[in-house]
Amino acid sequence: MSDIKFEQRKSIEQVEESTELAPKFDQDGLIPVVTTDFNSGEVLMQGYMNEEAFKKTISFGEAIYYSRSRKTLWHKGKTSGLVQKIKEIRIDDDQDSVWLRVDVHGGASCHVGYRSCFYRSVPFGQSGSSVVLRFEEKEKVFDPKKVYGDAPNPTKL
Repeated sequence: MSDIKFEQRKSIEQVEESTELAPKFDQDGLIPVVTTDFNSGEVLMQGYMNEEAFKKTISFGEAIYYSRSRKTLWHKGKTSGLVQKIKEIRIDDDQDSVWLRVDVHGGASCHVGYRSCFYRSVPFGQSGSSVVLRFEEKEKVFDPKKVYGDAPNPTKL
């Protein structure tokens, strides 16, 4: 692991007002991460990091997440080539959520092949029992079968 050291959380003032990095990981040892495109601000994905993934992300300058379904570190783009190069890392006021601003090499962040994992919208302000999602991205950036082969989908149902 890297030489990066996270501070112990001592007080609200320290967490909210100091320059000390004291992230709060949840009961499973994870912290949520929202990732956006550095230039456009578009939300690309939401994932999680454990302490090791967060430290490696800081050290390497590339996004490394923790895969809850595979229970292992996940260096984004190592298999697909769609590497997320860190341009900025921010942490929220409570230090319990991370925001990555990245340049995506290869133009996509979603394992389904779309640019963003948020490629569908949910209509609202309507009544009725069925909700029909709308595709906001019309074309995939890449074909997942060509990149990943017949590997099982990493998303658990």
